[in-house]
Amino acid sequence: MGLRESIDSLFRGPDGMDLTSGGIGRPLFYLSLPIIVQNLFQVLYNLADTFWLGRHSTEALSAITFAFPVVFLMISLALGVSVAGSVLVAQHVGAGNEDRAAYAASQTMAYAAVISVVLGVLGYAFVDDLTALLGVNETVAPLVVEYMQVYALGLFAVFGFAVFMALMRGYGDTVTPMYVMAGSVVLNIVLDPILIFGFEANPLFGMLGLGGVEAAALSTTGFTGWGIGGAAIATVGSRALALVVGLAIMFRGNRGVQIRLSEMVPDRSFGRTVVGIGLPASVEGAARSLSITLLLVVVAAFPNAVSGAYGIGTRIFSVIFLPALAVSQGIETMTGQNIGADEIDRAAETNHFGARSMLALLTVGGALIVLAARPIAAVFAPGQPAVVDHTVTFLRVSGLTFGFIGVMRAYTGGFRGAGHTMIAAVISLVTLGFVRLPVAWIASGPLDVMGLWIAFPISNVVGGVVAYLWFRRGTWREGNLTERGPTRDGIGSNAAPTDDD
Repeated sequence: MGLRESIDSLFRGPDGMDLTSGGIGRPLFYLSLPIIVQNLFQVLYNLADTFWLGRHSTEALSAITFAFPVVFLMISLALGVSVAGSVLVAQHVGAGNEDRAAYAASQTMAYAAVISVVLGVLGYAFVDDLTALLGVNETVAPLVVEYMQVYALGLFAVFGFAVFMALMRGYGDTVTPMYVMAGSVVLNIVLDPILIFGFEANPLFGMLGLGGVEAAALSTTGFTGWGIGGAAIATVGSRALALVVGLAIMFRGNRGVQIRLSEMVPDRSFGRTVVGIGLPASVEGAARSLSITLLLVVVAAFPNAVSGAYGIGTRIFSVIFLPALAVSQGIETMTGQNIGADEIDRAAETNHFGARSMLALLTVGGALIVLAARPIAAVFAPGQPAVVDHTVTFLRVSGLTFGFIGVMRAYTGGFRGAGHTMIAAVISLVTLGFVRLPVAWIASGPLDVMGLWIAFPISNVVGGVVAYLWFRRGTWREGNLTERGPTRDGIGSNAAPTDDD
């Protein structure tokens, strides 16, 4: 079997599997595996920044730690429109109405453009105030502002590409976005060290084995890099190129869901649908981001070594949680398509199967992280023993509860796929806002930095248990949106949907 045949056997598009009949494990695997790869690429963006900025300065590493939750907050506020589009596309595809799916996708991309531009302008204008609220010290604050202003200006590129992936996922195509993401990540990895360090004293030269002559030749350009601003430019630029490719794919419509320029004038009827489904998803994302941001207020009270360890630890967690995020998104799509096809029991079993699998897989992964905590931490903070020590403690305290994160992610994906985004929002709010943040805030007094670390395993367990018990109530079963979702007055018509549709 050749390389291409081997890849095709692992990554199957929507034409190669049925999400609404037959077994559950196989289609969920084929749907989720490309998402795992996509999410891995997403983490590589963050890890590349962390890796190179850690070699630039401790202040830059600390700044990216504080910038990340602000970035996440901006994206989370616009997240609802992508969730709404993905859910509507999935349910309409499950119901066999690809015309409605195409209209939903077109409208979603249009609303994404409007919302991300507005949020980008607001983010650029108020990033100084957000940084001040976080209590960032005066050596790190200017670096946070520099990174965030570049990111805010390019928010549509970042968010638009995320919407492209969500719409394709709702259709059942997770392979195409994976390939586009791969190209974007390669470009980012190439640009990162160049734009951060320039061509003088670039640590990449030593890693590539370039001798003094070659390095000197490159240094004659006089480009000394833009530091943390260069990292932001690399990320935004590579995402902008990926968005252009994604839009071209969707306009052609020969792979996955199609969008049509004639259907991209924002329609108020669809807007109400987006608000009904998407607003709770935005609340969930914003609550998650806000709790992380407020947690940084606790982190900011400690030395820079602790904030650096917090940033490294949370990025390592994001790698371990890749399967849970992928399965959650896969469950969202399968739940949506099965509800659209009136296969309610199959939708329920999809959620239970995913939760069981993630509990087992992430518990094993967490145990491995506990055993290898020190060498892993040393990779990201060479020559910084204080950062390494704090990171090791963070990883060891949290590792054995990772499986509960998998359970929570599985069931919240099911809630979103059923259109019950408010339930997913409440679970996140309880886990992060009413458990993790208060525990960290209160316990960090008597227990010092250990009080910050123990907030994570406690909230992980609570989140998994609450999600499981809520799903068992069965309130998600009334989630068919196909009768009241967006439609057109006929195939090929450009008429806007009406409320009666």
